[in-house]
Formats: sequence, structure tokens, C-alpha cells
Amino acid sequence: MRDERQSSGLNSRGAVLRIADITIGLISDDPELSLSIDGAMSRFLVDEIDPHVNVSVVWGDLDRKWGGERLFDGGEWQLYAEGDSYYFHFTSPEFEPLPYRVVSFHRDCTSGKVYLYRPYFPVRCPVYRFGRPLDEMLMVHLLANGRGVDLHACGVVDADGRGHLFLGQSGAGKSTMARLWHRQGTVLSDDRIILREVDKQLWMYGTPWHGEAGFASPVRAPLTKLVFLCQGRRNELMPLGGVEAAARLFACSFPPFYSREGLDFTLEFLEQAVRSVPCYELRFVPDESVVDFLLRSD
Repeated sequence: MRDERQSSGLNSRGAVLRIADITIGLISDDPELSLSIDGAMSRFLVDEIDPHVNVSVVWGDLDRKWGGERLFDGGEWQLYAEGDSYYFHFTSPEFEPLPYRVVSFHRDCTSGKVYLYRPYFPVRCPVYRFGRPLDEMLMVHLLANGRGVDLHACGVVDADGRGHLFLGQSGAGKSTMARLWHRQGTVLSDDRIILREVDKQLWMYGTPWHGEAGFASPVRAPLTKLVFLCQGRRNELMPLGGVEAAARLFACSFPPFYSREGLDFTLEFLEQAVRSVPCYELRFVPDESVVDFLLRSD
């Protein structure tokens, strides 16, 4: 397991974030757009001079049309495509009808620009350039471009450095599992885990997007098993076949439905993942006995 990296790489004009070994540089040349990164995201700040993705932020004239064909409507955000660029429009009931933020990215996501609608932001107030859900959406797109998959999961690392991935939708027990493992291992996240293949090894990475338990770590660990959570009357671990495991894994993933190429990569990656490590359904009692049960089952 890799050690967490401390960094002093934040200043009011720029910063670099590393999430799942993907670095994203943020910069502004406007003195009225200072940078603010706090909470769990601040744990992912690093010193880096050559990030994979460079993002700048400017004030934008958002009362005009941006983008061309609409590809996806997520309610408070919409995705458009025009030429070699994607345009994300972010709206809010507080600011309707105009978007408060438009983000353009080249289709290969090596560079982008965040346009903020000036009337919606206090002058000289520190601004987090991304903010949810943009930061998560950008990561999904970067991963689908041949890098990996973002999963609705809890990731823990035991004392021997083995990574256990617990998957499930809201209410399945991910935060409970994180709290139960906290004293016997390292919790990478209680809600969102990124899975990547590096040098023919599957790695699970912590993310800043945590659940109610609040666990968010920038470290990674080798994946040794996939476990789908289901609360029960006793602790039971049942093997899953590849087809069923792949279907369940896809249901817990965040694929880019607007991109045929990205969706194809995600499906292929998940199918390979369930062939690479053992997959189980865990019916468990939500107390510390399940941790000992799982450690004995290895």
C-alpha cells in the first residue's frame, strides 16, 4: 500500500489534485477568482509540474447559447457536443434560467475551461473551481478514456495490505462496513472507489467523494476480492459466477452513457475484473463479527 503524500502545492492562483494517479491542474489568471479547496478534497493536493489535465477558470458570458447537440440531460446539468469539444451546463433552481457554470473540455480531456457567470458569484470570494458534480463527472470521463472505472463501493485494506472491495447501492451497508473495519485496517472510502489496472494488477483507489461515514484517503491497494453486500441474519459468503458478478458490478458503476466508446470500455473492463479476482455475495450481521469472519475466509 502506498503512503499518503503530503503537499504544500496549493496557492490562491493554482493547485494540482491527484485522484487515482490522475493529476488535474487548476489555474486562474484573474485576481478575482482565487482558489479554495478544503474538506476531503484537500487530502488529494500534490506538488506536480506536468499534470495529465489542465483546467483554467474565467468569467463567462453565459446568457448566450453554448455547445451544439445535446447528448445527455441529468436534470441540473446537461451535456452538449460541438466539434472536438464537450460542454457541460450546470443550472440550479436558485439561479434559473441561466447556467451558473459552463465547462468546456476537449474530447480527449487533456484540457478544459470553466466559465463562471459573474453575477452569481461574490467578487473576490474564494471559489472551488470544480465543485460537485463536475469533479466526479470529469473523473468518470477521464477513466472511461481507457483508464478505469468509478464504483459505488467501500474499499478497505487489511493489515497484510490486501484490498477488499465492498459494493452496493445506498443502504446496502458500505458505511457500516467502513466503520467496522476502521480499527483493523485502512478505509479508502465508504462510498466511491476507483478501479484501475496498472502493470497487469488491479488497484483500488480512494477518492474524495465519501459517504456518511466520511472516509476519504488518497492511497491505493491491490484488489484481492469483490464482495457484494446484503444484510442478513448471519455471516455468509457465497461465490458468484462471472456473468452475475459482472452485471452487479455494472449496476454499481458510473459509466458515461453519452459515449459509446466509453461505455464499451467500461463493460470490457468490468468483465475482465470479475475474471481476475474472486467475487462473492456477503450476507452479514452489522457488527464486528463480520470482519473476523472475512479475515478467516481468506
